[in-house]
Amino acid sequence: MTHYKTPVSALILIHTPQLEVLLMERADKAGFWQSVTGSLEADETPYQAAIREVKEETGLDALAYDFQDWHASNVYEIYPHWRHRYAPDVTENTEHLFGLCVPEPMPVSLAPNEHTRYVWLDWREAAKKVFSWTNVDALKRLGEKHQLTL
Repeated sequence: MTHYKTPVSALILIHTPQLEVLLMERADKAGFWQSVTGSLEADETPYQAAIREVKEETGLDALAYDFQDWHASNVYEIYPHWRHRYAPDVTENTEHLFGLCVPEPMPVSLAPNEHTRYVWLDWREAAKKVFSWTNVDALKRLGEKHQLTL
């Protein structure tokens, strides 16, 4: 039996109060920088998936910091080179947005099979570096929460 990914995921924007944002480069696609993301597993809610993904991808405990459900989501077309991970008729994913404010840029423990390196950038610089429009949207929302614009 083939196990397909669920086309529902979480994107977690990890940032500081000064709006420095953690970005990670994908291991399977050099030059593709992103925030923490991941699909829901068996009976998980987006909130539960977000907490799990933060731990898996960074080693951080989301609940030890200011973790917020932004009560927002985006629907996007799954990139063709990743579509094989989903059932044959699935072409779109719904991504739920979360924020995690940590006191300062800190070292993280990357999952080597997922990411090769990380960087902390000003939120506006991060918006120029990420590859997906949904990540840009999340960064824009972060700015708006602080009455700033891209």
